[in-house]
Amino acid sequence: MRIDVDAFKVLQVLVEEGSFAKASEKLHKAQSAVSYQVKKLEQHLGVSLFNRDQYRAELTPEGRVILAEGQRLLQHLANIEHLASRFSEGWEPKLELVIDGALPMEPIMTALKRMAEHKVPTKIQLNMEFLGGVQHRFERDNADLMLVKDYLAGPNYHPKALPTITSILVASCQHPLVALKNVSLTELQQHVELTIQDSSPQRLVRDEMQFGGDKVFYLSGFIMKKNALLKGLGFGWMPAFLIQEELQSHQLKPVDFIGGNRFSFTPQLVSTLERPLGRAGQLFTELILDEFTRFEFQGSKELNTTGLG
Repeated sequence: MRIDVDAFKVLQVLVEEGSFAKASEKLHKAQSAVSYQVKKLEQHLGVSLFNRDQYRAELTPEGRVILAEGQRLLQHLANIEHLASRFSEGWEPKLELVIDGALPMEPIMTALKRMAEHKVPTKIQLNMEFLGGVQHRFERDNADLMLVKDYLAGPNYHPKALPTITSILVASCQHPLVALKNVSLTELQQHVELTIQDSSPQRLVRDEMQFGGDKVFYLSGFIMKKNALLKGLGFGWMPAFLIQEELQSHQLKPVDFIGGNRFSFTPQLVSTLERPLGRAGQLFTELILDEFTRFEFQGSKELNTTGLG
C-alpha cells in the first residue's frame, strides 16, 4: 500500500485549525472522510499521529516528526510541479515578487508596465514587506524574486546588484536637532527616533542604523514615517528619493550628526536556484535592472541640482 500524499495536507490543516470539524470545513470534506484519511495513514505507518485525549487535535511527538517529513515531501512535489509548468511552454503561470518598502516603486511600476506591453500571460503578484519581513515572506511563500535592502545569504540564492540608494538622516525644519551643529549620539538619543517596523515574525536582519535610544516610534511604512517627520515627531533615516521635494522646500533638513547623516546601501534582486526563473522572471529581471539604472541616473541629477549630492 502506497502512502496517500494528500493525507499530509490533511494533517497540516488539522494542526492549523485545531479540530476535525474545522479542518473538514476548510477542506470541504465530510468530517468522517477526514477522520478516515488520518486513521488510514496511522494504520499504514503503525503509529498514532494525534492525541485523541485532548480537546484540540494535538499531534503526538511521533506525529510532529512525521508531519515535518510530510511537509518536506509536499514541498518536493510542489517543486516538481513548479518546474514542469515552467519548462512545458516557457511562460510560468505565476510570478510572485516580494519587495522592500525602502526601495523606489517608480522603476518597479515601470518595469511591470513594460511587462504588460509584452502581453506576458503570466499572473504577477507583488507583495511589500520591510526589513527581515522581505526574506521571511520570500521563503514562506516560495516566491520567485525578492527586491531587498539586505538579506541572509545562502548557497541557493542568486543575487543581482541594483544601483546604490542613499538615505539621509533628517528632521522637520522646526525640530530642535536641525539647529544644532556636530550633534552627538547622546544628544540624538534624547529625542524620538522614527523607524520602520520589521515585518518579519522573527527579526532575520538586524537594523544596524538604529541609534539605540529609549525613545523610538515604530511605524508601518515610509509614507507614515515621512508624515511623522513633517509633523516634527522626531528624526530618522529616509531614502533620498522619497524626500527630494521636502528637502528642496526645506520642510525637512539633514541632521548634522557627527557620525554622518548619509549612508548608502546596494539593494539586491534575488532569485533562488531551487526555483529557476521562467521566461517572465527572466524578462522582469532584465526590465528591473534597466529601470533602476535609469532611475539612479535621474535621481543623481536631481540630488546634484539641490546641492545634496
